[in-house]
Amino acid sequence: MHTGRIHSLETFGTVDGPGIRFVLFLQGCALQCRYCHNPDSWDTQAGELRSVDDILREIEPYVEYYRLSGGGITVTGGEPTLQAPFVAELFRACKERWGLHTALDSSGFCEPSHAQALLDATDLVLLDLKRMDRDAHRELTSQPNDRILRFAKHLSARGTKMWIRRVLIPGWTDGADELLELGRFIGGLEGVEKVEVLPYHRMGVYKWHQLGKAYPLEGVMEPGPEEVARAGRLIGQGVEEGKRELTLMVNT
Repeated sequence: MHTGRIHSLETFGTVDGPGIRFVLFLQGCALQCRYCHNPDSWDTQAGELRSVDDILREIEPYVEYYRLSGGGITVTGGEPTLQAPFVAELFRACKERWGLHTALDSSGFCEPSHAQALLDATDLVLLDLKRMDRDAHRELTSQPNDRILRFAKHLSARGTKMWIRRVLIPGWTDGADELLELGRFIGGLEGVEKVEVLPYHRMGVYKWHQLGKAYPLEGVMEPGPEEVARAGRLIGQGVEEGKRELTLMVNT
């Protein structure tokens, strides 16, 4: 039985997939996003070691709530694909015991070959696409986005259901060209059920201070409803352009 390094857990999550969900936060991440609200989850050697059975015991008292609401289990991080064998075993057990819906909340910074067993046990991937420009992505997250875009295309090719997420950060991820390009990329993918624009927030700033780190986006304001709506319109416009391009490619 695999063990995982656990950051924290939540028994009644409502924003990480459909229905009410058990949300498991894993320890460790290869990205270091300037806006991360869990910088204490980066360290791959921190956290509490727990077995799959340990987590199943945490889930069991709430299973009926998850079932009745159309919910299930979401594993996030950190970056859950860094512990793919553990998550795969946990997802398989949740399906075999209770028939729970499984969701993986990931940055996509993962080689597809590393996650095949995990993806086989995953019903939905919540995929963060943080920036489309390679250099800008590195500036925001410390890593380029080649692997992430490749992972997204792999999910599309295998028919995995996806919710695409974009954290909207004024001055960083809200440019018109950037949002249109994001939409075009999404428009070329299969299996995307939803696109979510998530407003940047500062709720994790205190954790940076607790760790003795300077918060990189100090002074960046949270976007208002109008800015979020604008982003949604631009992404939607890009999606339609991407779908048209895909149709033309298929027709030729």
